[in-house]
Amino acid sequence: QVQLVESGGGLVQAGGSLRLSCAASGLTFRSYTMGWFRQAPGKEREFVVAITWSTGSTYYADSVKGRFTISRDNAKNTVTLQMNSLKPEDTAVYYCAGGRTLSGGVARLLNAYNYWGQGTQVTVSS
Repeated sequence: QVQLVESGGGLVQAGGSLRLSCAASGLTFRSYTMGWFRQAPGKEREFVVAITWSTGSTYYADSVKGRFTISRDNAKNTVTLQMNSLKPEDTAVYYCAGGRTLSGGVARLLNAYNYWGQGTQVTVSS
């Protein structure tokens, strides 16, 4: 059974930092492009960042570029999202997602991913 489990969410003041982690099991992690999406109340789920299965290429939403950094550790089956300079508009539930052998711009598409975590809440106060 495939499982993606996020952790590290919480409450932080604007300008602060959080580190989210996603632990994967039940899949061949090295063959999966991993992404982070977020969903604020009343809004659609949106792309945040992804890292590909093959070259480790990264893709960032313009809204987080320069503030967020994604990384992966294939030996530990984990993907990490380091979030710095957080803003109130970053408040959302953050979801880890996996998509087998996704590459290029497809990695930014929500519907391209096969597996999803349960989400972790990030709240940024002003």
